[in-house]
Amino acid sequence: MKNPQATIRDLAIKLNISISTVSRALRNAPDVNPETKKAVLELARKLHYEPNRVAQSLRIKKTNTIGVVVPEIAMHFFSSVISGIQEYAAKHDYSIMICQSMESLHTEKSNIHMLVSNRVDGLLISLSSQTKNVEHLENLIAKQIPIVLFDRITDELDVSKVVVDDHNGAFKGVEHLIKTGCKRIAYIGGPDGLYVSDQRLRGYSDAIRNYNLELDEELIVHCKNLHTDPIEAARTLLNRPNKPDAIFCMNDPVAIVAMQVLKEKGIRIPEEISMVGFTNEPVSQFIEPSLTTIAQPAYLMGQSAAKLFIQQMDDKEDFKPTTKVLPTELIIRSSTKPLY
Repeated sequence: MKNPQATIRDLAIKLNISISTVSRALRNAPDVNPETKKAVLELARKLHYEPNRVAQSLRIKKTNTIGVVVPEIAMHFFSSVISGIQEYAAKHDYSIMICQSMESLHTEKSNIHMLVSNRVDGLLISLSSQTKNVEHLENLIAKQIPIVLFDRITDELDVSKVVVDDHNGAFKGVEHLIKTGCKRIAYIGGPDGLYVSDQRLRGYSDAIRNYNLELDEELIVHCKNLHTDPIEAARTLLNRPNKPDAIFCMNDPVAIVAMQVLKEKGIRIPEEISMVGFTNEPVSQFIEPSLTTIAQPAYLMGQSAAKLFIQQMDDKEDFKPTTKVLPTELIIRSSTKPLY
């Protein structure tokens, strides 16, 4: 049988001192005799003593654990965000618990309930594509549970948020298409009401208007399901009487699916239809042709979200919600024509 884990009580009995003295010595309290402190620490190392985090959290009402909810961990963007969160959190003595909603409001609610039940100090959340009603988050805010939203956000909640400049990123992507001579530019977006899709649609529309092109509603297609609908969205655009000469997509995975549909139809990219994505997924530079895209700083987004959260934990009384907007970058590759 394995030896049971050593406790503070075990250390106190072996050293013939009080439990409170052992506890203070482990916390490096200044009122403990240096020789006693040395003896406690040496015995703790010898017995492989580990502090009882659960008991500590109950005593100080703080677990130093952050709950993180993302739509899908498999997406490189969200895995990079998580890496940023984890690194910043670890440097400030926080650990993280990660859940994925799989784009389901029901699963998002279940994830949050589980995390709160496990006494996380608060939550970093990127909303699912189904999340239109945020009453479940309003209830948390009423209980003074700190929340920071990132990427997928809502304006209905007065909490800190971290986003990229989706509008400007989309504007730059469409502007690049226009400058290469494209005039009938389509947009394949996500569900109506999804923050990132709406902002990118706004950037797309503003670029079209800014260059005095016609904003044709028939060239705008929304995907309720970002995994299954892009195929039909691309086919719908190709069946228009007057096909587009370019397609701007709300993210790289959608663009890559659309490119496969074009290839199946024998349509040459970019000679007949140019393509631009958003997010700069690693695969986008290796497909053929490589995908012109808008890069967003996912790792920095994670660090920024964790930083805002910890600032709120450290200054609960005076903290005011902050929205941090991160820049994007146009990455030009082979799926668009050369500039005029």
